[in-house]
Amino acid sequence: MPVIMGTAGHIDHGKTTLVKALTGIDCDRLAEEKKRGITIELGFAFMDLPPGKSGPRRLGVVDVPGHERFVKNMVAGAAGIDFVVLVIAADEGIMPQTREHLEICSLLGIQTGVVALTKVDMVEPDWLMMVQEEVAGYLKGTFLDGAACIPVSAHTGQGLDALKAELARLAEAFQPHRRSDLFRLPVDRVFTMKGYGTVVTGTLVSGKIRVGEDVAVYPSGLSSKVRTLQSHGAQVEEVASGSRTAVNLSGLEVEDLARGDVLARPGSLFPSPFWDVELTCLKSSPRPIKHRKEVHFHHGAREVLARVYMLEGESLEPGQTAICRIRFAEPLAGVHGDRVVARSFSPLRTIAGGRLLSPLPHRVKRFSPAVETLRSLGSGSGEEIVQAQLELAGAGGLTFAQLLVASSMESKALDKALQLMGGRQEAFLTDREARSYVSGAVVQSLSEGLLAHLADFHAREPMKPGVARGGLSSTWGRRLSPKLFHFVLEGLLRKGSIASDQEMLRLPGHRVSLASDAASLRQKLLEAYTAGGLTPPNMKDVLEPLSLTFKEAAAVFKVLQDEGRLVKIKEEMYFDAAAVLGLQEKVVAFFASHEDMNPQDFREVSALSRKYAIPLLEYFDKEKLTVRVGDNRKLRKR
Repeated sequence: MPVIMGTAGHIDHGKTTLVKALTGIDCDRLAEEKKRGITIELGFAFMDLPPGKSGPRRLGVVDVPGHERFVKNMVAGAAGIDFVVLVIAADEGIMPQTREHLEICSLLGIQTGVVALTKVDMVEPDWLMMVQEEVAGYLKGTFLDGAACIPVSAHTGQGLDALKAELARLAEAFQPHRRSDLFRLPVDRVFTMKGYGTVVTGTLVSGKIRVGEDVAVYPSGLSSKVRTLQSHGAQVEEVASGSRTAVNLSGLEVEDLARGDVLARPGSLFPSPFWDVELTCLKSSPRPIKHRKEVHFHHGAREVLARVYMLEGESLEPGQTAICRIRFAEPLAGVHGDRVVARSFSPLRTIAGGRLLSPLPHRVKRFSPAVETLRSLGSGSGEEIVQAQLELAGAGGLTFAQLLVASSMESKALDKALQLMGGRQEAFLTDREARSYVSGAVVQSLSEGLLAHLADFHAREPMKPGVARGGLSSTWGRRLSPKLFHFVLEGLLRKGSIASDQEMLRLPGHRVSLASDAASLRQKLLEAYTAGGLTPPNMKDVLEPLSLTFKEAAAVFKVLQDEGRLVKIKEEMYFDAAAVLGLQEKVVAFFASHEDMNPQDFREVSALSRKYAIPLLEYFDKEKLTVRVGDNRKLRKR
């Protein structure tokens, strides 16, 4: 797998000169750089190493500027390197940017490297020995503690062979862990190339890319296609992670892109206005980081203005680590585990750095238990991270694509983890089309909430048999996606925790019950309508003596309907159910000797006036006992 080496060190300590001596490539390409004799922009080179166990190897090289004014450019280059060559001039020793660059490399998670003591041809042996002791003492406790410290001279060639051998050893021993399935290329240069058009370069931090594939630019979301690819000066069809890469993009102008943009596959990244990070304030920071402090925030090759919000405490003291929320001036797209750096405004220096815990915009309040859930994202296993992210997402859930960036797991491993979690009911696939998941704890909480809602409804409305499904989704379920509401409800129906009478939902133990006054009203209504038979009383005559409106008595009428004691013929017209059943039997008997029945026939059978006969005829039609043909009725069975 390709390996990227980066330089670090103070201005004028000979980084670019050393790279040229090692590779033959001058990384100072700008006229201003040549005129002023300092590196301003990132430089790129490569060198072929002696064959190792895996065969010939080519080492990518990123040369960074050392001037304090261009540290932001240094961070952009260092974000993609695997190991570092810390360049220290023997005639000057450790200087301010020596310290700051080393801190930045540490914050970015770089764990190995070599020290090159340059310009040894300009110092006496005793001075060189003193500088070596100073460097060894300074590096104690850092990731370069015990690293090789090789005296070199780019002018005389002293030590270059020893340095090349050490670089080959580091490259051979280094086993970078890079994802193979999530293509990401942070852009560190954008330019136009004659005959090609828009070209971007960067270090491919994960995945791979082929000519002809579709890509998207994040955070803007602009789409493009890979026209051609180059790596280390050679045109190729495919580039793997860890390679310095130049991508020729079709359909985009230089103005559409900027340093810090990220190339990835469409729909694979999710720009967010804030991130939750595990932030460490450097011991060397002159002061603590206070809540709401504004900083220069660096991620990959991008620098943005941001504010630090403390989720636990009011400030972050030098040397301490805490969970913080970083709000940006513009959205950023990241992946769990990415390294970040924060620099202060005054003095302009590096003050903190850390790891991205959640690149998705979860709702987390300060000092809430969710902060501990965020903390677990820094040390949990793959499944534990997935579970924590789903819990933070709540009822909104997360898609498979979102979980790929929220967990930093390979797609095959994530798929297996979700299957295992599903078997243990720790995660549920609630939307197969969108491939969206919700945590088991959230489903359990929603299920308990729905049952409590129904219990509360029954307590408030004891005379109602239940809640209509549509009414439930528009009240209790209004904040849920339709598919999640359906998933929770169907789960409770399968378990028998909720009973369904067609579209009416209720708790299994619920039975319609009446208060004492409603029970009295029920009895009076039942007596009035039973006595009325097929000539029921006028509703107004029944309710006025009781000082009730139909609206106030409607629930009791519904109870009598559900009990089968009354039949609703039309709005505010009820009949005794037994009387209607007796009339129905007479109608059926009439058709035993007749093909059809006209309205006069029905009036003779029922002995009713038109006032009641017509509504009853229409009721029998609606109940599919009879069917109207012209002005007559026929028995529907025939």
